[in-house]
Amino acid sequence: MGIKIGEKSFFPRVEEGIKDEGMRKAVRSAQDRLRSMKLRATDELGHWEDWRLLGEQIRKHTVENLDYYLYQLSENIEKNGGHVFFAKTAKEAREYVQKVVQQKKATKAVKSKSMVTEEISLNNALNEIGCEVLETDLAEFILQTDDHDEPSHIVVPCLHKDREKIRQVFKEKLGYEGTSKPEEMAGFVREQLRHKFFEADIGITGCNFAVAESGSFAIVANEGNERLTTTLPKTLITVMGMERIVPTWEELDIVVSLLCRSAVGQKLTSYITLFTEPGGRSTGDGPEEFHLVIVDNGRSNMLGTEFQSTLHCIRCASCINVCPIYRHIGGHAYGSIYPGPIGAVLTPWLADYKEYKDLPYASSLCGACTEACPVKIPLHELLIKHRRKIVEDENLAPFPEKMAMMAFTVAAKSPKMFQYGSKLAPTLLFPFTNKQDHTIHEGPGPIKPWTEIRDLPAPAKETFHKWYQRQQEERTNGDL
Repeated sequence: MGIKIGEKSFFPRVEEGIKDEGMRKAVRSAQDRLRSMKLRATDELGHWEDWRLLGEQIRKHTVENLDYYLYQLSENIEKNGGHVFFAKTAKEAREYVQKVVQQKKATKAVKSKSMVTEEISLNNALNEIGCEVLETDLAEFILQTDDHDEPSHIVVPCLHKDREKIRQVFKEKLGYEGTSKPEEMAGFVREQLRHKFFEADIGITGCNFAVAESGSFAIVANEGNERLTTTLPKTLITVMGMERIVPTWEELDIVVSLLCRSAVGQKLTSYITLFTEPGGRSTGDGPEEFHLVIVDNGRSNMLGTEFQSTLHCIRCASCINVCPIYRHIGGHAYGSIYPGPIGAVLTPWLADYKEYKDLPYASSLCGACTEACPVKIPLHELLIKHRRKIVEDENLAPFPEKMAMMAFTVAAKSPKMFQYGSKLAPTLLFPFTNKQDHTIHEGPGPIKPWTEIRDLPAPAKETFHKWYQRQQEERTNGDL
């Protein structure tokens, strides 16, 4: 799959999202539920702003000293008997995992939820060499079963499907005959998956955080699938983004508390599992071989730039859960596996501006995302910085917009031209102006897209200068 989902450009995807009432209803319901649960969990914790400040300081310090902590992590993992590979690109990461799988002559792999493996398109790479990959996270299993549908949310990948839709998928693809009760469908999936863990040669996981001081890594989940994925196969491969690291267990305690509350409104999730060394060698319990793949894939390009704070993200999706744009268009409209405000900031860096130049404009700039972020990433400010780069550095603004801004610049620099244009505008737009409410419902040329979805106030017949002059005269004459 890779970071890009779908082939359509941004606006056709937005149109599809807006017209999908079922998806919008599911998103609204999930957003409201997750947001209220988060608020309750943070209120119970108390001093939430102090916790956010602490989270910001931890992430800032870690990212500023990323080379030191990555070196410490890799040293400790190798001391513990594991193998570490630094992948500069997605291709390097795929090839390393393929090499391990081929060395083990593995034909089946079980996988727990991992966005970074989606980002590097790992499933397709393993399928190419004849290794079947089974997603074992319930939501990811649903997507895989539904003809490899794409994730639409970082934490809840199939948030866009309601329970009836999921029942239909199970019925059509797996012959499920039960009801749409979540417990019943989860039990059905459990029966489908259990024996697969015993057949798998390889287990593949993501990583919520790695602890540099001990060479450990942590997985935060609400399903037991990741415990089976990391325990039963003889070889375990974990893939992590290079920024998903904390210095010590003390910082891990804090960022996990922030993550659980911000993501799903829980004090702690059902399973928080930590691994420090392959257990099978000495105890017979757990994998005999462990590989950690640390993925750069464009992340290091953010270091030292005005976008460095993007790397502070702990992937809780709290920004997505409050975003009014995501609420209306859904996750697939972004065309990236990373949707919402954090996706609009992150994706242009990991992919490119040409492909994703529209994403930074998919924001109302209301600041709700910044307010929700548990590590205080200034998301809406970063979106504005992206817009500046797109226009000034990358020169990717649409041609009509360039022409319009050039014309405005010329007019604004000349008082005479500005006054002439102000006088002329009401006359030019008069045929399009509704006489009842003095607004334009269907504008011409460049204002047409705007007026297709909202009304534009028509230019006043009296310019500001004329109005101000009249006010002054009336005040002087004593009429006011």
